[in-house]
Amino acid sequence: MNFRKAIQKDVSIIVEMMADDELGKKRENFQTPLPTSYLKAFQKIDADENQELIVVENDNLEVIGTLQITYIQYLSYCGGIRAQIENVFIRNDQRGLGIGKSVFEWAIQRAKEKNVHVVQLTSDKKRPRAIKFYEDLGFKATHEGMKLHF
Repeated sequence: MNFRKAIQKDVSIIVEMMADDELGKKRENFQTPLPTSYLKAFQKIDADENQELIVVENDNLEVIGTLQITYIQYLSYCGGIRAQIENVFIRNDQRGLGIGKSVFEWAIQRAKEKNVHVVQLTSDKKRPRAIKFYEDLGFKATHEGMKLHF
């Protein structure tokens, strides 16, 4: 597997993976041509040095996964940095092959290279299998998260 920074031509593939998901079907809008809102968001992510939108390629250089890491600078923890992992998706036909575990191993190593003090993520409570997966990787549910959608 190869991990690399996403480029604009990857955006459609990433959105397709996000939309091919139980919860993503309800919130994503994958179509051709892709809505410009996704491309605008990509440009902002790409320009932000604290964001890494990553794609995972197989040996044939096909994109089979994606994740986003956000580095958050804090004053607490003596000015520590947190890595927030979000939007991890593996292409539907590649799930169950251990790719997700490899993605997280890579992301955790990447965070260590950036000298972060903690890696965190959120998972929808409607995804018990995903939560179990994260727990098996060593993540612990230490806080109660809350959201206010607009």
